[in-house]
Amino acid sequence: MQTIENQLEANAALAVTEQSSDYIFLTTWRVRASCEEVYRILEDVESLAEWWPAVYLDVKVREKGQPGGVGKLVELFTKGWLPYSLRWQFRVTAADFPRGFSLQALGDFVGTGVWEFRQDGEYCRATYDWRISAEKPLLKKLTWLLRSIFSANHEWAMRKGLESLELELRRRRGEQQVPPPPKPTFPHNFLNNKILE
Repeated sequence: MQTIENQLEANAALAVTEQSSDYIFLTTWRVRASCEEVYRILEDVESLAEWWPAVYLDVKVREKGQPGGVGKLVELFTKGWLPYSLRWQFRVTAADFPRGFSLQALGDFVGTGVWEFRQDGEYCRATYDWRISAEKPLLKKLTWLLRSIFSANHEWAMRKGLESLELELRRRRGEQQVPPPPKPTFPHNFLNNKILE
C-alpha cells in the first residue's frame, strides 16, 4: 500500500506547462478541530452533497472498498462558480487515519489528490494536494486561454469547502441554529444541463 508521503513525493514530479491541460492546486485549511474530526467528515463521502452543496451536487459510492476505505470508488457530479459541471470518479488509494488519505481521479479530469492532516494545538491543519489534467473537452480546449479563471474556480470551491466544513463541525458538535451551508451558484440544471455538461 502506498503511503501518503510517497504519494506527495510522486505528485511533486508532475510538471505543468502553459500549453498543457494539467493543474496543480495546493490548499491549506486551518480549523479549530481535531484531525480525527476533520478526517471523519471528509471520508464520509455520502454526506458531501449535504454539507458542501456549493460544489457537490450528487455523490454515490459505487464500491465500498476495504475496511479503512482503501479501494472505495465514488462517483461525483460537481461544479464551482462557473456555469459548467463535472462528472468524475475517485478511488481511495491510501488511508492513514487520522493523518490523511489519497485518491486517484478519473472522468472529466484525471489525476491524484492527497489530504494530509496535522494537529497544531487546538487546530487541524488540512492540506490538499490536487494534481489533475482536464479531460472535459471544454476545459481541455480552453485551458491555454482560461487557465487563471479555471484556477480561480477551484480556489472558490475550496473556500466554500472551508466555510462549509466549519459549519458542519458546529452541527456535528450539537450547536443549535447553525446557518445552512453555501448553495451552488448558477442553477445547476440551467437549460437542462445542455450547456453545463
